[in-house]
Amino acid sequence: MMTAYIIAAKRTAVGKAKKGKLRLIRPDDMAAKLVQEIIGQFPMLDNTQIDDVIVGNAMPEAEQGLNMGRMISLMGLNSVNVPGMTVNRYCSSGLESIAIAASKIEMGLADCILAGGAESMSMIPMGGWRVVPNLNIAKDNPDWYWNMGITAEALQKKYNISREDQDKFAFHSHQKAIEAIANNRFADEIVPIRVIENFVNENDILEQKEHIISQDEGPRKDTTLDGLSKLRPVFDMKGTVTAGNSSQTSDGAAFVLVVSEKKLKELNEEPIARFVNYAVTGVEPKHMGIGPVTAIPKVLKRSGIAINQIEQLELNEAFAVQALAVMRELNINPDITNINGGAIALGHPLGCTGTKLTVQLIHEMKKRKQKYGMVSMCVGSGQGAAGIFEIF
Repeated sequence: MMTAYIIAAKRTAVGKAKKGKLRLIRPDDMAAKLVQEIIGQFPMLDNTQIDDVIVGNAMPEAEQGLNMGRMISLMGLNSVNVPGMTVNRYCSSGLESIAIAASKIEMGLADCILAGGAESMSMIPMGGWRVVPNLNIAKDNPDWYWNMGITAEALQKKYNISREDQDKFAFHSHQKAIEAIANNRFADEIVPIRVIENFVNENDILEQKEHIISQDEGPRKDTTLDGLSKLRPVFDMKGTVTAGNSSQTSDGAAFVLVVSEKKLKELNEEPIARFVNYAVTGVEPKHMGIGPVTAIPKVLKRSGIAINQIEQLELNEAFAVQALAVMRELNINPDITNINGGAIALGHPLGCTGTKLTVQLIHEMKKRKQKYGMVSMCVGSGQGAAGIFEIF
């Protein structure tokens, strides 16, 4: 079997859905700009030599419909010759796209693939615009359709994780993210995105203003434990899950360039990472947040790697209660987990997140000269996903 290497890993900053500046740009336009920047790094790469563009997206409708992956390929590569596809496995869509790209390269079906994810939760809300549930499922297995927040409350009841612990976890997520931004730890991985804001001035004249988005909008310096403790539960009046200890709805895009050893030599490039393995698992939909507890051991076994060989873990923080349940069940070291903050502070742009976390992992581990890293997340409707990467 051939080896799948990563030679580029970039992302946009993550914007706050409906409030941030990335609300002003379509997800396909945003992703196309990012693709153009990535390809521009490789003057020896002919765009038409790219075998595919694979884009993860959790809500593929409206502005994200019509096979957004193909549209991103057409706009980003300025060529009709490169195909494109859109992949949906909810929160792990961006990691799934990397796994598909790597699998194709390992099997000899491709030599060069752009894999990533893009999501605008400003334009397409959670669940999409028109939800049409199966009435038989709704009758016989209503928990299969439970709101993600309700599943988080179910986890809290099962694993008895206190509100105080959840709020502390959320507070530390913000603290780590603020420190990372202050120390420019994300600077090398973020591609600035230019957006135009149209507005009517005080004289009723239409004006335009340009914004360059180069910093994650979610982390808040004013987050305090006292403030978090005063927030009301959102999903269950007697529950513990609040807006403050849940992930933020967000906008963003991220991509990696995955190549074969043959293409690596043709481009005369050095790899920054190697795709090692990937696993997905199914769990009870009502406890969907626990998905990584089954996915992580599965990918470790497939890879022949022990958990103590993993030097960094990017664990998506869908909810503080969910992340804590996973970490406690697997006895994961918090010191290696989300060291620059997680989705509670930095945001969770659904279909983009899997690639975004991979980009962050690669860049941070390269700085620390570490070897094996992992990206993992729970997935809506009761699934878990985990991928392992070797960093060079």
